[in-house]
Amino acid sequence: MDMGLNNKTALITGSTKGIGKAIAFELANEGVNVLINGRSYDQVEQTVNEIKAKFPETSPQNATADIVDMKQREALFEKYPNIDILVNNMGIYELMSYDDVDDEIFEKYIRTNVLAANGLTKFYLPKMLENNYGRVIFIASEEAIMPSAQMPQYAMTKSMLLSLSKSLSKLTIGTEVTVNTIMPGPTLSEKVQQIIDGMYPDEALTFSEKEKKFMITNLPQSEIQRFIKPYEIGRLAAFVCSPYASAFKGSPIRMDGGMVPTIF
Repeated sequence: MDMGLNNKTALITGSTKGIGKAIAFELANEGVNVLINGRSYDQVEQTVNEIKAKFPETSPQNATADIVDMKQREALFEKYPNIDILVNNMGIYELMSYDDVDDEIFEKYIRTNVLAANGLTKFYLPKMLENNYGRVIFIASEEAIMPSAQMPQYAMTKSMLLSLSKSLSKLTIGTEVTVNTIMPGPTLSEKVQQIIDGMYPDEALTFSEKEKKFMITNLPQSEIQRFIKPYEIGRLAAFVCSPYASAFKGSPIRMDGGMVPTIF
């Protein structure tokens, strides 16, 4: 299905690995010129070259910046003042006990997972409204509405993104600009794969077997009983970016593998 995104320009934060990279590849597959972001110039350039080799008709660009740093964000704005799509994917997470989360850690997570995304949106959203077209997506998590208590500092910031997305969506009334949130469930990023491999280092198991064992023990509520593949989130994001998804406004869009129970 042609998503109608050919020649659009998209900035995807944190797009050298994991969900962000998958979104960048899926958008490039739809003819989007993607701006690849990360803090390492070499990693960003490698991803740009991978996309250019696979989708030579597009023009991926290097958008290296630590977007938590205001000066680096401003330099990014100067280099790329106009985009059609903003995917706020970059974020940090780690398992932590609430007792170990002090104010400094909470502030770090808010600056990284919320304020950086807000800073980008604050710059690009008005331009989208002027052009009467644009897409802003925040990548949250099922933790936003179903915190596990294993990383309260992370879950709080993802809940904040849901609220921010809905507030900003109110500014787009009557326009072809949308602001939405995608909430992935447990996803098989490179970091997650390393964690799972590390949990079963001495067992003669394939990764698929390790994955199944982990799911049964730790995530029995998952209905798919596997990790979501990053490309699955990428395909969903491509659709949400498309003209076919214009009726999604301020929506919390779940792809959680059945993790979150539905109450009728």
